[in-house]
Amino acid sequence: MADPTHDTALRVDALGVSFQGVQALQDVSFSIPAGGVSAVIGPNGAGKTTLFNCISGVARHTGKVELEGRDLSRLHADRRAALGIARTFQTPLLVPELSALDNILLGAHTRMKHGLLGALLRLPPVARAERAMRERASELLGRLGLDRSQDRRVDSLPHGDRRRVEVARALIAEPRLLLLDEPAAGLGADEAADLLGDIEAFAADTGMTCVLVEHDVGLVMRVSRHVVVLDAGRLLVAGTPAEVAADERVIAAYLGDDWSEAGV
Repeated sequence: MADPTHDTALRVDALGVSFQGVQALQDVSFSIPAGGVSAVIGPNGAGKTTLFNCISGVARHTGKVELEGRDLSRLHADRRAALGIARTFQTPLLVPELSALDNILLGAHTRMKHGLLGALLRLPPVARAERAMRERASELLGRLGLDRSQDRRVDSLPHGDRRRVEVARALIAEPRLLLLDEPAAGLGADEAADLLGDIEAFAADTGMTCVLVEHDVGLVMRVSRHVVVLDAGRLLVAGTPAEVAADERVIAAYLGDDWSEAGV
């Protein structure tokens, strides 16, 4: 979970990435406050998913990525995950033939300290750790309203429930920073609001920092404490929801002239 001694959870400085000569991100710098939900918004092609790929270490980048003051820039994705970064993807990457519970347990590998030999020999500490993880997975399913679905194959679950399973799989690692890439994609308005409400409550209870990419700007403005706006691979503006919603550059590039501040 978030380190209470740090006011800033995530800092990126002069972040850049290019693919075959195309500059997907250029000189992007911003900070995300520790705890609660923040968001990244922008038009299609703005570089939002690429930004998440850089932060999580999936994409090579120039510039610096810091988690609670620690420079992660030279670390690969597995090391960044071990240090507390978890993420989801636009399309849920679940194992269809496994149950919801077993899919969530796949996310616990960064917290399991035993090696391959310990797992093969079923040593008592390993067995206890696995029992604890199964109990934790069941708790997360219950908290996300999936307690009756834990033994069902995920390919038999409706789309909204699969979304929740992927979120729970990320949460079981107890991340300090959770990156959610369009977690409400394909959900109805009520489903999306319920899911993001659950995520917001979880972050408030645990001190975890969550950053989400989401196209429902009204929903983003309601749940986020800080918003970053990208446009064509560059930072347009970053600030509170009220500051972002009132910024003329954001209105012109993304929100449109008919934007109402969605209750901000």
